Amino acid sequence: MFGKGKKEKLIYGIVGLGRFGYALATELAQSGADLIVLDRDEEKIAAVRDLTENAFVVKSLDKKTLLDTGLKNCDVAVVCIGEHIDTSILTTLNLVGMGISTVVAKATSIEHGEILEKLGAEVVYPEHDMAVRLAHKLETSRVLDFVQLSEKINISKLLIPDKAVGKTVLDVNLRSHFGLNIIAIENGNSVIETVDPDYTFREKDILYLSGSKEGFFKLSEWASN
Repeated sequence: MFGKGKKEKLIYGIVGLGRFGYALATELAQSGADLIVLDRDEEKIAAVRDLTENAFVVKSLDKKTLLDTGLKNCDVAVVCIGEHIDTSILTTLNLVGMGISTVVAKATSIEHGEILEKLGAEVVYPEHDMAVRLAHKLETSRVLDFVQLSEKINISKLLIPDKAVGKTVLDVNLRSHFGLNIIAIENGNSVIETVDPDYTFREKDILYLSGSKEGFFKLSEWASN
């Protein structure tokens, strides 16, 4: 079990080892994080024993079980239960009540998410978020990555559209036309973090942009026309 002494790394608790929970545990373990993992399925727990010694098979997710496994010592607890909404809600309620500073819960519907938010959890919609990222990648082959931070704030990494090459930042004016801000420009081993309005776009420039989803749709339409 983990103690509450001085810690150099955050401790993450993961409840539920479906596809989302397993992928999350794997990524966190690869980054060097300390994990406490719970699931009812012995085979799923066996599969993550090489990621953490603190992997527990539990018959229930009542408050006593959560306390016994040491989850109270976590800095962040993530409820990855999707199929059984009642269990998801009760587990989230117990974790929030234990005083864990950050409780994140997976939601399978808007209604489910609203309940989890009212309990004090940060809510994620994995299936929806992956669909958004895929849609943006399919819209244009120039989109290299897309992250939705909120309904209004998105960050995209994309290859400069051909029609912008040879023009200056001021000429293209992404902020005025699309409501998009340039965070940085990458080309080869060079990264420009403070972009001058007179900078002339070059072939193979990779733009890091922030803005609304609608703005990225408009940019995609402009680039393809």
